[in-house]
Amino acid sequence: MPIYVMLTTLTDTGRRAVQDDPETLREINKEVEYMGVKILDQYALLGQYDFVNILEAPSNEVMAKLATRLSARGNFQTLTLAAITIDALIETLKQKEPPW
Repeated sequence: MPIYVMLTTLTDTGRRAVQDDPETLREINKEVEYMGVKILDQYALLGQYDFVNILEAPSNEVMAKLATRLSARGNFQTLTLAAITIDALIETLKQKEPPW
């Protein structure tokens, strides 16, 4: 399945929600997994983004739906990036170009 990196920034409302109940983060994880997205790894960050999530999902459409639903709540802003393993990239780069 495709891998994605989701960078998340909390809004003011989201920061208050996490401050009031940090377990909210685990509840969101349950919802993410219910949508068919597997959480491979997660980290809290210092800097421009508050969290980075490494996710596995069946398709771009599923990830777009997840990002839209999370953002629609008003607690998060997300930036989602498709990720390619280095091995897959190397194999793709080794392939011969079709003659034009």
